[in-house]
Amino acid sequence: MRSGLMTFLFLGLILVSCKEGSTSTTGFSDLDLMSHGIPLKIKAPADAKVVAEDMGFIKDVTVKGDGNYFLQIMGSEMSTTDVSAVVNSQKEDAKKGPFFAELVSEDANGFIFKKQVTEDRINYDFRKVKIQGDQEYVFQTGMMGNFSLDEVKAMYAAIQ
Repeated sequence: MRSGLMTFLFLGLILVSCKEGSTSTTGFSDLDLMSHGIPLKIKAPADAKVVAEDMGFIKDVTVKGDGNYFLQIMGSEMSTTDVSAVVNSQKEDAKKGPFFAELVSEDANGFIFKKQVTEDRINYDFRKVKIQGDQEYVFQTGMMGNFSLDEVKAMYAAIQ
């Protein structure tokens, strides 16, 4: 009986580990964005390149690295302290997009969604919101590119 329980627990651990692999940030390292005008840390590939543009009222920071890692961060003065209100606004905007197909997953800070460009061309994207101090940060995939669900899950998990 005891060995059966141990086998069951071991198999459960393997299944959880496999599931976590799809959102794995293995191989990513800490990246401090403070020097680029954003007081946040994320996980990113070691070779990641950061490009920051300050447009006065909005900061646009992109982080690109190996493995189709392409993250865009838009920072601006917060419109509210209610993260759920910002997430809901972002969700409504995403749903209005011409290629929006369905919500894949969501949590209190954001969501992942599927975009269907053509019958055969499916892409995934996300929005994740962080409010820090008087700033609101919205994370998403880079504007150009085609991202698999696993790639998007990994980028989503990389935002600390």
